[in-house]
Amino acid sequence: MVRIKPFAGIRPPKEFAKEVASRPYDVLNSKEAKAEATEKSLLHIIKPEIDFDPIADEHEQKVYDKAVENFKKWREKGWLVKDATERYYVYAQTMNKRTQYGLVACCHFEDYLNGKIKKHELTRPEKEEDRMIHVRIQNANVEPVFFAYPAVAEMDALVANVVKGAPEYDFVAADGFGHKFWPINDEAVNARITRIFENTPALYVADGHHRTAAAARVAQEKKNANPNHTGNEEYNYFLAVIFPDTQLAIMDYNRVVKDLNGLTPQQLLEQLKQVFYVEDKGALEYKPEGLHNFAMYLGSRWYSLTAKPGTYNDADPIGVLDVTVLSNLVLDPILGMKDLRTDKRIDFVGGIRGLGELKKRVDSGEMAAAFALYPVSMKQLIDIADTGNIMPPKTTWFEPKLRSGLVIHELV
Repeated sequence: MVRIKPFAGIRPPKEFAKEVASRPYDVLNSKEAKAEATEKSLLHIIKPEIDFDPIADEHEQKVYDKAVENFKKWREKGWLVKDATERYYVYAQTMNKRTQYGLVACCHFEDYLNGKIKKHELTRPEKEEDRMIHVRIQNANVEPVFFAYPAVAEMDALVANVVKGAPEYDFVAADGFGHKFWPINDEAVNARITRIFENTPALYVADGHHRTAAAARVAQEKKNANPNHTGNEEYNYFLAVIFPDTQLAIMDYNRVVKDLNGLTPQQLLEQLKQVFYVEDKGALEYKPEGLHNFAMYLGSRWYSLTAKPGTYNDADPIGVLDVTVLSNLVLDPILGMKDLRTDKRIDFVGGIRGLGELKKRVDSGEMAAAFALYPVSMKQLIDIADTGNIMPPKTTWFEPKLRSGLVIHELV
């Protein structure tokens, strides 16, 4: 069904792992990355604009050249070393006492093109192109993508057995999240893993849609340029960490709005009462309690908004999503926000920042109101991907993010 393979990873020796490993390229802006990057940090390779003073434009040729120079330098200095043999790896992440165990593997680009690796978001061509340049110039997938798969009991058991041994990497990053990493050295176990995934019907992109699309496009380029292409070359594969769906939790992805579209707070409340059961919760933070229940922060008070029956369609994989319900009932008809991808009157706040961030942005006067949503479930994500639908923008927030630099896949 889906094709995965072990690979000879390029990765830091044990003593350098914590310093080399970094947050992903798209989690930090250039200024934040420059402040966070220590001497051996992978940020010098994935955000090389930070090596210029002042910080350079990330799309300048000299910045791409610096990325190549730094990758070569890290290998020459022994901060990144290629394994002698191919294998899979297990990568565990711990946040708030919850641990998820992912398989680090290489996935075949044709599985993405033929829909066996399923997406739930649209990508932007310019962002894809930027990621493609990084893959091309390094001839490597420097950062992994984050996939999910329908959990398989035998796979869970294999991973549980692997992690009984001592991890090669074991550290807590500055953000408080724990990271552990095990190479799988047993050839029989590696072979069995490959066979298990031959019976897995699909993989699902959880995080990293642009990196996935870019990796597939570079592989297609290399295929087209090779008259002797067989489909088994290393460039056909790209780096992913694949987690069983039962271990993943999606966080809420909330909305803040800059104005009330000419309405007073009282007028907004009156309009909301037409489609919601509205309950004033006072000054204490209120968190949504279930699907179709929202929290609103307005005028220093929290409100519970529960959508009235008949205002949503639970039989529709998109209609059931609370991002859809909020857009259809509030953002579009009341606040006049038609296109969330382009409207400058709305911003999005990942659930990792907490409800306090919503309150702060409204209390400061920057925003007029905030809406907190109940998180999307993995079942909803899979239903949407399986039906070929696309989620509205800013629907899912996965945490913790994969640490970049624990292992790199070379395309040769």
